[in-house]
Amino acid sequence: MSLWEAIVLGAVQGLSEFLPISSSGHLILIPWLFGWKDPGLAFDVFLHLGTALALIIYFFGDLWRVFIGGLSSLWERRVGFEIDRLLFWWIVVGTIPAVVAGLAFGDYIEAHLRSPLLVAFFLAGVGFLIFWVDWQYPATRSLEEMTTGEAFLIGLAQAFALIPGVSRSGSTMAMARRLGFTRPAAARFSFLMSLPIVFGALALEGRKVIGHLGGEVGTAYLICGLISSFVVGILSIHFMLQFLRRSSLKVFAWYRLLVAAMIVGMSLFFGI
Repeated sequence: MSLWEAIVLGAVQGLSEFLPISSSGHLILIPWLFGWKDPGLAFDVFLHLGTALALIIYFFGDLWRVFIGGLSSLWERRVGFEIDRLLFWWIVVGTIPAVVAGLAFGDYIEAHLRSPLLVAFFLAGVGFLIFWVDWQYPATRSLEEMTTGEAFLIGLAQAFALIPGVSRSGSTMAMARRLGFTRPAAARFSFLMSLPIVFGALALEGRKVIGHLGGEVGTAYLICGLISSFVVGILSIHFMLQFLRRSSLKVFAWYRLLVAAMIVGMSLFFGI
């Protein structure tokens, strides 16, 4: 691996983690397109650590209030009606489906659902879904109007994002839009809800790479990938939240369909 590859893959992770275009799918497609070697699990962990840190830094104020609200709720043994307390429990409820799905199907998905053509299939499928819900359903509801059942439904959508090509932000924002939430509200809840899953996955995968840092991929490359994913991740979060204040999700649906068509075309005509 070169430093250039580390920086590019970090930027791809930072960009595609927060845009509804699938980070896992793009991290499969980019090495496939350019003939790069798989950088290994340690590098993947560092890329995800970079975007997790971007989430924490960008949403630090929100996360702190939600954390304090959750502690207060636990201490008093009641949920209450304050939005920060509610968000804490909605995030907990929304995290459960992805945890169950990851434990049940994570290894199978990792072993059998990583081919470029399968990525293209899920890119296109979710692309059609995003286009349909963003066109069909009104965007009128705020986060304060969410119910626990709706948080669970958005969590179910997040569980499907274990499949490369689906996209965590894409599936959760599509479900939130189906439920009538505004685009900025859908994006904000999607980002906040992703943090427990991201750190849970980092904890599980990080245990496998402890003691192997600097092995197949040198420490300098790991740090470059982390910094690249962190910087681009913060910019992507800000862009997404501002973009959705005035625009729809349809441009991302078209992008997904275009990339899927390109993958199928290259597979058919060039045999790659």
